[in-house]
Amino acid sequence: MTDLPGRRVFVDTNVLFYAIDRDAGAKGERARAILARLWDERAGVLGTQVLAEWAVNLRRKAGLTWNEIAEVVRPWLAWDVIAPAGEDVLAALRLATDHRLSFWDAMVVRAAVRAGADVLLTEDMNPGQVVEGVRLVDPFRDLAGS
Repeated sequence: MTDLPGRRVFVDTNVLFYAIDRDAGAKGERARAILARLWDERAGVLGTQVLAEWAVNLRRKAGLTWNEIAEVVRPWLAWDVIAPAGEDVLAALRLATDHRLSFWDAMVVRAAVRAGADVLLTEDMNPGQVVEGVRLVDPFRDLAGS
């Protein structure tokens, strides 16, 4: 995936995790390249839920301490970070129903919608699906073993 369509790209947890996972192989290389490009173009957007999921996975899967996790996460706060509001829960419930998403995936999609993202990079949802103007893209789909 050399092309990143869209002016604002919302990044899901798996992209962040692969970028620092030394065992992620081609997915790690792809994730690092995508994130570097989004930094350069100032096009990346995150959500607090994504950062929280990443923190938990860094603890559980990478064995980092909470202080180490804080140091990993801190630089990403320079990106536009979308925090959910109360009405986002209701909107996510509607998205989950209308688009057959899990509630947590619907919360991520809702954050991408609120951020004005054109694209949501995620390995966990239906690639190609468009939800309220946000296209879901699996940036690893063309890689072997994805």
